[in-house]
Amino acid sequence: MSELILHHYPMSPFSHKIRAIMGFKQLAWKSVIVPGFMPKPDVEALTGGYRRTPYLQIGADIYCDTALICDVLEHHQPMPTLYPEHLKGLSRVVAQWADDRMFWAAMSYNFQPSGLNVLFANADRSLAEAFVNDRKGMGFPLMHAPEAAVNYRSDLRRIASMLDENPFLLGDQPCIADFAVYHPLWFTRIATPNLASIFDATPQVLTWMDRISTLGLGRMEKMAMQDALSVAAHTEPAALPEHEVFLDDHGIELGSKVAIAAESFGVEPTVGKLIAATRTRYTLARVDARVGNIHVHFPRVGYVMKAL
Repeated sequence: MSELILHHYPMSPFSHKIRAIMGFKQLAWKSVIVPGFMPKPDVEALTGGYRRTPYLQIGADIYCDTALICDVLEHHQPMPTLYPEHLKGLSRVVAQWADDRMFWAAMSYNFQPSGLNVLFANADRSLAEAFVNDRKGMGFPLMHAPEAAVNYRSDLRRIASMLDENPFLLGDQPCIADFAVYHPLWFTRIATPNLASIFDATPQVLTWMDRISTLGLGRMEKMAMQDALSVAAHTEPAALPEHEVFLDDHGIELGSKVAIAAESFGVEPTVGKLIAATRTRYTLARVDARVGNIHVHFPRVGYVMKAL
């Protein structure tokens, strides 16, 4: 079972990062829409507690965090590559900066009251309140709007300077850095257009965004959550590669019961049996009453593992 099933929702910035990469690689994928905030019982059946969006399902294997999902998609279809050989280190460093510090500046700017008013203009007030309260509960590290604007403008100037001589951030072709930088800017432009004047001083950034957008979103087909759960229930997790080496940084043996959670923002843990701890990822084996045997995968960077 190699079918790519992306669990996401339309206005999720990190989901759009992956949707854009699907377009870059011209991948076929199934789209399962998940709730934007708790409760998420169907999500928890697959992830065991992890609640960030998106996550990627391949059969009975669940891949959490877009950093890991990008690596999985690269392995699934190596070309065109997200990680050009001569830019492997630099592209990942820029992507990590964009997914962390720059993302929070951008989203703090987007989520100021005037942005939220536009975002939820056609929604019931209780829905907007539920969303805001949910994000507060997750530990959303909001800056005050003035500081967010200062930081966001500074980041946009830096991005613009990277585009002075190249059509994409690090050269003639897009790489992981482009998609990591792109998605919070896409949210400003699409979800809170009343705040998009922040791009006025950096028109080359808008031109670059248009280049990314022309790559499309791949070949998407809708799938119901119940069908995705059925796929997991009728599939066994993929065998782990025999060559993967156990890297013990915690003094926790394979087979131990552990909890893995994000370091910050959305720290709900997933509990399971540790069956892999490689240089780049952890894998937990879980059994769920609804879907049976599941393997849940996390990147090492940005996650904390504890023995139970």
